Amino acid sequence: MPLASILPPVPTGAELTALLVVVCFSAGLNVYATVAMLGLLSRVQVLTLPPSLHLVENWYVIAAGGALFLVEFIGDKIPLFDLLWNAMHTFVRVPVAALLTYAATAQLPEWERLAATLLGASIALAAHGGKTAARAAVAHSPEPFSNIALSLSEDATVVFLMWFATKHAYVAAAIVVALLAIIAIMIRAVARAMRDLFGGAENALVKSGQAPST
Repeated sequence: MPLASILPPVPTGAELTALLVVVCFSAGLNVYATVAMLGLLSRVQVLTLPPSLHLVENWYVIAAGGALFLVEFIGDKIPLFDLLWNAMHTFVRVPVAALLTYAATAQLPEWERLAATLLGASIALAAHGGKTAARAAVAHSPEPFSNIALSLSEDATVVFLMWFATKHAYVAAAIVVALLAIIAIMIRAVARAMRDLFGGAENALVKSGQAPST
């Protein structure tokens, strides 16, 4: 049987869009695991990537992604350090998601390709923002278990979504849309709580400054 007959076809159109939604969301959570998963899934022939993404199939790229994932796997579970790590990775996760989207949409007219790239970067930024907001919410917890649980759930989400998207791209994309809605609600709640916190502190300082001295 020819090899081409057993390989899954290269995703195009709506299927490619659904796959990229999952890839960009996953990159926003853990970009190294996402890149390594893309390469491995292609290597084991459960996913056929567009020619413009064949670079991620290189074993050196897969090994580098895997090694950096191990570094993040450890560092992302250390309270306070994880906030610094995630802040720095704003400049890694979002650009990589944009580059993956741009490379995967080479067949589109340039304006559509740029629009898709902007959307992919926005999805990665939303996922990254949700991750950062969740870490900020547990930053004052005295125990490390909250950070470890959050980090493990993020890693598991990336692995599951990337694998699941190779079998059910549209369902995986729908899951991502639902998660993005939850993230939007969570970010608003965290922002409101922070605003109330700082507003209360400011009012307390004003009142203490106005108190008559004895």
